[in-house]
Amino acid sequence: MGQNTPEIRVRITPDSIMIGDHFVLEVEITRDMMQVVGLPEFERGMFNEKVEILAETGLDTLAVDGRTITLKKSYLLTTFDEGYYTMGRFPALYLDKNITDTIWSLDTMKLRVTTFEIDTTTMTIYDIKKPLKAPFRFGEISGYLIPGWIIAALISIGIYKAYMRYRRKLPILGFAKRSDPPHIVAIRALDELEKQKFLHEGRMKLYYSALTDILREYLAGRFGIAAMEMTSDEILQAVRPLGLSQKLTEELTLLLRCADLVKFAKHIPDIVEAKDSMRTTRALVEQTKPEEKREDAENEN
Repeated sequence: MGQNTPEIRVRITPDSIMIGDHFVLEVEITRDMMQVVGLPEFERGMFNEKVEILAETGLDTLAVDGRTITLKKSYLLTTFDEGYYTMGRFPALYLDKNITDTIWSLDTMKLRVTTFEIDTTTMTIYDIKKPLKAPFRFGEISGYLIPGWIIAALISIGIYKAYMRYRRKLPILGFAKRSDPPHIVAIRALDELEKQKFLHEGRMKLYYSALTDILREYLAGRFGIAAMEMTSDEILQAVRPLGLSQKLTEELTLLLRCADLVKFAKHIPDIVEAKDSMRTTRALVEQTKPEEKREDAENEN
């Protein structure tokens, strides 16, 4: 990376806690004002599989020195697993002109989690008490008998019908599975996306996430490109052999760059740009779908 790449520093305080205690992760970013750094979004309130996010602050400005700005964000975390955690370095998405890359913090996040020590030499351990015996009362289950009989009857009927269809070599569920070609699936998904109100409600992140997922799934199904696991730059490299027109290639590049900015840098495009992204995706599907076989309307003798 270049000399002007943004710098990320992290600090955990305190770095040693008891199980269930809270600790703070502070992230500081020093960058040029023209650069964009997108911080990750964590799913289901989990920093990782063992560390839970309780709260987080917005991105605050700490200092400004000419064109250089220092930003700070804090996370309030906790964990309920004892051990010594080496959580690696903190990632961020770096966007600058034509550059899209992942950068990492200079520091490695480390945390020690301890628990209370129990002195077993002074403890008295008792046997588990046996369950108390209570007399059985019919009234305790009478309310469940009729619903239970109905459910059992429905299950029996379902099993019988499935068996009879199996003997007649019919599909068990009454219909056969049919896989539509990727371009039909993609067009149908784009039609459904256009029916949503994401654009009019300003929910650009949901709109572009859905749009790029449709694009990636189409490339995977049509050409076997593992687009769901690729970055935007990797997708652009992978579609080069497809022979797309220069205009479509440029429009696809703009679409993917815009999607990255929306998802990682909180960029909000206007509705015209968002609709252009939809047209680009449709054009890609239409220009790369398999040619349909034409059947003669009349049989020749």
